[in-house]
Amino acid sequence: MHTNKVAIVTGGNRGIGLEICRQLAQQHITIILTARSLVKAEQAAANLQSKEAQIYARQLDVTDALGVERLVADIMDEFGRIDILVNNAGIFLDRNPGMSVSAAQLRQTYETNVIAPIKLMQTVIPHMRQRGYGRIVNVSSRMGSLTHMGGGSLAYRSSKSALNAATRVFSAETAGSGILVNTCHPGWVQTDMGGPNASLTIAEGADTPVWLATLPDDGPTGAFFADREPLDW
Repeated sequence: MHTNKVAIVTGGNRGIGLEICRQLAQQHITIILTARSLVKAEQAAANLQSKEAQIYARQLDVTDALGVERLVADIMDEFGRIDILVNNAGIFLDRNPGMSVSAAQLRQTYETNVIAPIKLMQTVIPHMRQRGYGRIVNVSSRMGSLTHMGGGSLAYRSSKSALNAATRVFSAETAGSGILVNTCHPGWVQTDMGGPNASLTIAEGADTPVWLATLPDDGPTGAFFADREPLDW
């Protein structure tokens, strides 16, 4: 049995995902860094390697349900455990009025931002239950908060609302099992998606997801956070 905790991070080859991998590895957590391209995953993992870090690159298209099942099965065969899942991979296709969103944009956004993380949670939770421990972090957005909902970007906004709902459902269904399921808004971060004028560095954006991924046993579950503080649904 692998002795270190094992974390899967989707979309781990760049931006917030890469920084989440870096910060978790600094806490002696074994990282399964996934990306759609194996080459990009391997390059990212190589850049993070150090004497202390154990980082393994794996190819994963999160919208490939069979690929998700194969990845989880392979990790269990190799490491015997999955302790942390960070559903970081996501897309933002529709920076336009909601009235003009296309069916194609909606489908593609929901496949990546909602259906994929749900499939990953469904696949890893049974293994977490067997060990009585798990931390699941869904990277959402304030744009998905119904309290703060505004106009535009209907596909992205509603996909994050749906991801928040899935967080609540899985938190309720794992209550008392040792599995904590939360969602977070990392902030406006200087990534390819956020742009160079964003207010937070990538390291600052990764702080709340990493905190949620390493919560103590009495930590919160079924909650929405920004800057480590509860955020209105």
